[in-house]
Amino acid sequence: LCKRRGFVYPNSEIYGGNQGFYDFGPLGVEMKNNLKRLWWKWMTVDHENIVGIDGAIITHPKVWEASGHVKNFSDPLSECKKCHHRFKQDDLAENRCPDCGGELTEPRNYNILMQTQLGVIEGEKINAYLRGEACQTIYLNFKNVLQTNRLKIPFGICQIGKAFRNEVTPGNFLFRQREFEQWDLQWFCHPSEMEKWFDYWKNERMLWYQGLFTHPDNLVFYRHEKLAHYAEKAFDIQYSASPFDGSEIEGIHWRGDWDLSRHSEYSGQDLGYTDQGTGEKYTPNIVETSGGVDRTFLFLLLDAYCEENDRVFLKLNPKVAPYKAAVFPLLANKEELVKKAREVFLSLKSEITVSFDDRGNIGKRYYSQDEIGTPWCVTIDYQTLEDNTVTVRDRDTAKQQRLPIDNLLKHLLNLLK
Repeated sequence: LCKRRGFVYPNSEIYGGNQGFYDFGPLGVEMKNNLKRLWWKWMTVDHENIVGIDGAIITHPKVWEASGHVKNFSDPLSECKKCHHRFKQDDLAENRCPDCGGELTEPRNYNILMQTQLGVIEGEKINAYLRGEACQTIYLNFKNVLQTNRLKIPFGICQIGKAFRNEVTPGNFLFRQREFEQWDLQWFCHPSEMEKWFDYWKNERMLWYQGLFTHPDNLVFYRHEKLAHYAEKAFDIQYSASPFDGSEIEGIHWRGDWDLSRHSEYSGQDLGYTDQGTGEKYTPNIVETSGGVDRTFLFLLLDAYCEENDRVFLKLNPKVAPYKAAVFPLLANKEELVKKAREVFLSLKSEITVSFDDRGNIGKRYYSQDEIGTPWCVTIDYQTLEDNTVTVRDRDTAKQQRLPIDNLLKHLLNLLK
């Protein structure tokens, strides 16, 4: 469905594909942009003490030494002594090659940072990394943001951006990619208030996701016992339905003062904070919420997929759906109906994303829009020409009602609130 309807395409498909990379099609990019707009509003517009940045993908190489990624950002792999295929330890049920049954070597760590080179002259090129996580540019700009925006602790910095990981075993469609998009909040606070803010953001993020998903009960918290090198406490928001039961959508991490302290040490710059009221100087602690945009996209599609009798539809939250409405003339070969349908389409288009479709019979058009999750279909028929009313069909119930064209946009906007 994702490829057929234009949500997601395999990258470089005409050349046989490119494992771990995907392209978002016309519907996919609309839905993804809807998600990012909703996230940005929730995290920045609705808060007076959270601001955004957009950091570079390539930073100074020492950034990744300071962050611990050069040393710790690795996967343990075992190699088959017979066929020489390599496997992550997490993917092995027993100490035998899943492909040929051969004996496996002891696991070795392989760093999954993606490397590149800067410069064009041989011998003068500099080794660098594509960022393995988007949050590091927030820490690098902590002092800049603090000074230019005249902020006081506690405050947050948000970012949506690409990250890259040289995954050994990319797979499960959008779940594990080598290039993906993250949305991050880094919340800076006094060490004594970490517990309060950690619990606050943990609950806030779950509420936000529950408001998006068709079946919010499929979202659960998971507490990590084994922690990353930067974390003192960590919870995941997981999607708990088959076939991705127990898969992470977002992590909420108690990062403490690890990041600012490390970058202070490696850069020689003071990244501490002085409270102007009390004179106390300290290194702010950080609560991080870091989620996968692509994973959220994937799980929303899975969660919204419905089959009822002979009908297939995506029960997407209307705010997320690529198109909010579709406009049809009842018959494509009747000029007066097509003309009126175009008028209605253009009157809606400036306010909401809407599609126009006059292909095939009306039943096929409904089927097509159901499959891409369009919440409402507007049909212009002969009665429209008489009394200026249209039929509005609801995606989830398939029920129809007639509305005056003059009230149509207001009606749809009210439904979207």
